[in-house]
Amino acid sequence: MTTNSIVRPPPSERSGSDFARLSRKIADAGLMGRRPGYYALRTTVVAGLYIGGWATVALIGDSWWTLTVAAFLAVVFGQVALLAHDAAHRQVFRRRRASEVSGRIAGAGIGMGYGWWQDKHTRHHANPNHEDLDPDLDPDLLVWSQDQARVATGLPRLIGRWQAFLFFPLLTLEGFNLHVSSVKALADRSLKHRALDGVLLFAHFAVYLTVLFWLLPLGMAIAFLAVHQCLFGVYLGSLFAPNHKGMPILKGEDRPDFLRRQVLTSRNVRGGRLTDVALGGLNHQIEHHLFPSMPSPNLRRARAIVRRHCEDLGVDYVETGLVTSYRLALVSLHQAGAPLRNARVLA
Repeated sequence: MTTNSIVRPPPSERSGSDFARLSRKIADAGLMGRRPGYYALRTTVVAGLYIGGWATVALIGDSWWTLTVAAFLAVVFGQVALLAHDAAHRQVFRRRRASEVSGRIAGAGIGMGYGWWQDKHTRHHANPNHEDLDPDLDPDLLVWSQDQARVATGLPRLIGRWQAFLFFPLLTLEGFNLHVSSVKALADRSLKHRALDGVLLFAHFAVYLTVLFWLLPLGMAIAFLAVHQCLFGVYLGSLFAPNHKGMPILKGEDRPDFLRRQVLTSRNVRGGRLTDVALGGLNHQIEHHLFPSMPSPNLRRARAIVRRHCEDLGVDYVETGLVTSYRLALVSLHQAGAPLRNARVLA
């Protein structure tokens, strides 16, 4: 075989960084294009379920059957949160203003401060699973590594010993935590549009509580609030737990290139279209982290391209089932808390 007969990839596939070459493959496949029809349908369906849920509460009224509607609305609130997530990443609209307006409307619908969440989530995407730079790894209640466990104080030290067993029960508080964190962030003067966020937040709380205590007796209203917010928290936490927990944690100067930083710290969850709907496309976490503005319905198609590219580079591409992803997250939490258990035994 002569040198001239060797088949070589075109120059566009050989030049640039590993991520740049992948980006060209994704762009050539047309996967970065907007999906206005999909998002119009999805928004209409979710908005209809949201309005229908509250209308059902009004129709049922003074009956404990309303608690089943509370559980239904917990799932709907989770779907609204996923729409806010997509809007914040400009998956729905290309323009910043349209993205912010739609994201704030969705955030207001569930009592979430859009500006606070967007800032936090942007920092997470820049440095996923970095112990010092990822706000999702702040040891405010749980410890995420043994280094954090060794210096833990207060609640993280108390909970950290058995945090793997307490993880899912603690998720019942995640909905309340979302509201409290959103309100606390209003004190941050660097937060953009914090006055608007404050108005939307307190308008949500006022309408939410007024509707509940107007339509239902006091005890039933409190029970509805507890069921709704606790199940919303469990659903919300379950959306994000499989994605990075149990994956390598970066520290200090650990900063691999962009492609490896996103792929090696993320985990995909196998599943069909139902999994895509339930997890809002976040089951394709690797693709989402590499291309945050890619519309979520395109992530499934991007998976084959990204996986093949990673195989060619020798980069680990981790994908598991949903149950396995939760098991790995819990194992990681248990291992992170080991120094606290050992310290108690030694004491």
